[in-house]
Amino acid sequence: MAVAITYPKLPSLEALTDYKPKVPLRVFTQDKVLIGEFGEERRAFTPIDKVPKQMINALLAAEDERFYEHGGIDYLGVLRAIAGNLTSGHARSGASTITMQVARNFYLSNEKTFTRKFNEALLSFKIEHNLSKDQILELYINQIYLGQRAYGFASAAQIYYGKPLDKLSIAEMAMLAGLPKAPSAYNPVVNPKRAKLRQMYVLRRMHELKSISDAEYAHAQTEQLAINKSAQQFPVHAEFVAEMVRQMMYERYKEAIYTDGYQVYTTLDSKTQQAAYEALRSGLIDYDVRHGYRGPEGFIDPNLLTSGEEEQLDDALNNVKDTDDLRIAVVTQVSNKVVTAYLKGEEKITIQGNGLRFARSALSEKIAPAKRIRPGAIIRVRASDQGWTISQLPQVEGALIALNPQQGAIQALVGGFDFNRNNFNHVTQAWRQPGSTFKPFIYSAALERGVTPSTQINDAPLVVDPSSVNGQRWEPKNYDGTFSGMMSVRRALTLSRNLVSIRILQAIGTDYTQQHLTRFGFSPKNHPAYLTMALGAGSVTPLQMAEGYAVFANSGYRVRSYYIDRIEDPRGNIIAKTQPEVAGQNAPRTLDPRNAFIMTSMMGDVIKMGTATKAKALGRNDLAGKTGTTNDAFDAWFAGYNSNLVAVTWIGFDQPRSLGARETGGAAALPVWVKFMSSALDNVPETPMPIPDGLISKSIETERGTVTEYYLQEFPNTNSELGLGGGASSDDSQAQPLGEIKELLF
Repeated sequence: MAVAITYPKLPSLEALTDYKPKVPLRVFTQDKVLIGEFGEERRAFTPIDKVPKQMINALLAAEDERFYEHGGIDYLGVLRAIAGNLTSGHARSGASTITMQVARNFYLSNEKTFTRKFNEALLSFKIEHNLSKDQILELYINQIYLGQRAYGFASAAQIYYGKPLDKLSIAEMAMLAGLPKAPSAYNPVVNPKRAKLRQMYVLRRMHELKSISDAEYAHAQTEQLAINKSAQQFPVHAEFVAEMVRQMMYERYKEAIYTDGYQVYTTLDSKTQQAAYEALRSGLIDYDVRHGYRGPEGFIDPNLLTSGEEEQLDDALNNVKDTDDLRIAVVTQVSNKVVTAYLKGEEKITIQGNGLRFARSALSEKIAPAKRIRPGAIIRVRASDQGWTISQLPQVEGALIALNPQQGAIQALVGGFDFNRNNFNHVTQAWRQPGSTFKPFIYSAALERGVTPSTQINDAPLVVDPSSVNGQRWEPKNYDGTFSGMMSVRRALTLSRNLVSIRILQAIGTDYTQQHLTRFGFSPKNHPAYLTMALGAGSVTPLQMAEGYAVFANSGYRVRSYYIDRIEDPRGNIIAKTQPEVAGQNAPRTLDPRNAFIMTSMMGDVIKMGTATKAKALGRNDLAGKTGTTNDAFDAWFAGYNSNLVAVTWIGFDQPRSLGARETGGAAALPVWVKFMSSALDNVPETPMPIPDGLISKSIETERGTVTEYYLQEFPNTNSELGLGGGASSDDSQAQPLGEIKELLF
């Protein structure tokens, strides 16, 4: 009678047959590495035919070995539950089949009462009657909660192991298969010992059911699992790009991005992106080390250091987060030769020898207590091949952007030292003065006006009239405070001589040059038409600089950068795709290819014999670039490229202040670029820029001896062809006729 009354009242199965889980937005590199996930529930829907066979075997061994044989109910288990209810008034846990768990998860509470168990059994019958076994198992595999906010085994594989479901070993699958019974109790991050016992049980059942061989069983029992215990949820650090994607998607799809399972594939290359992250991080830490140890981050109550207080000690450290490999630690004992410390999670370490060198001054009894490393001090440590080392979080910030100049696809983007500490994206949001990295755009304008690489210009003192510099008297200097007299334009760019750049700009005109900058994507409003433009006194972002240098790298085409390749729905259907502008195809030509070639040739000398000779360590002959340092070393830059990759690095403080007297672009930013390029261009053949038509080469005598120089066959009137108007504007009062320029500069 109860069955007849209850069965019609059971809920409809529409929620199952039209199942739409809350699947988060997932962001990938172009080579399909997951870099971001946004949503309250971490889910990734996987069709049953895509689930590895051994994952299914592990799950059935752990939860329901007769799943494909019974009709949804384990009768012996139900009888045990009923008997428990009669004797104690509460149902004990029975043998819940996978079908019963699906019923419970979709419709019912976890309350352990007879009524709930009865309804669960009836609903299981209804599910079995309407859905196939594979359909039921597919629902279970994708919707079961597995801890760490993970729903479904595909999501759990990514969160616990940082890899897709089909890449898991049998041992890893067994660990995940043990989670549904009690996700908290068997969580390998929180309770590794209990999780290991549960994994051993699942493996034993798989072996007994002959799902795995003797050899597989033996190997899986001893396999060491690398559980992801850090804040780093993804195998590649690309948090800034993932957030850029989230913001773009929210503008387009609003709240649906957190539930509807959109998948976004970026243009990032995972190897290149990780190389960029490591290069920038290493460079900022190196800078920080050069400027000394500042002392502990704080102090805790020394009473918590006694044995047995580890749990309270962990609680005290909860508000201080690890930053990738920079772990947080509390000093427990100190001497001049050894420091012992406690890492969150009950791990004790010893620091000695070279590990103390960076912070040795803070071990002195003479230093102020607030700066001293003493028991209770909170410090940062890093693990290395030589052991643990005391470190610290850099205060300085930085940025690295790399893109393909042929079509603008961003290959790597790192917007700062640590997104979780500071999510301000310095690649796209930091407007800074570019300094001498801006000089190539000035020199490019000069080539259009008839200046040649061998044109001689006087590197001599100069006093600029107030009317030329925003109403102020200006007496510019070279970086080293010296003057070198007459030198070629090529030599001046190679050595980054400020006075030559200013004289060039005086000759060709600030208004004309300001207009020329638009060929590279720079807005005139950010680069006022004053002579200070010659030294990069305007405002740019690192991304703008990369786009600007791309025009040189691709022989004169203006390509727009982009970071999203395509957007897919949960089933992999493409719903939006970027159509890039490609050099030589649909991208507009904004610069004469001869101009781009000559500028690349001159910037090649910057690396071969100028301010960027550290880049010679890469051992390549197809690189060009320019260093940059702003007034008082507030900003350090390097922008460099070959025909396949443009990369720009910047280092500075968020609240602008001097990086230090010797922290130039060549000292601070260039090493980051070199480290990045050594990985990004590894095994990539050299691609020298071809010599375009319309150039002639001549052997000339210079301060370096006899060299080959390049010249235009004629002074071309290319403006009309490029769609930028003819020559200088009518109000360009500073622009000089070609003949006068030569007289002025020689």
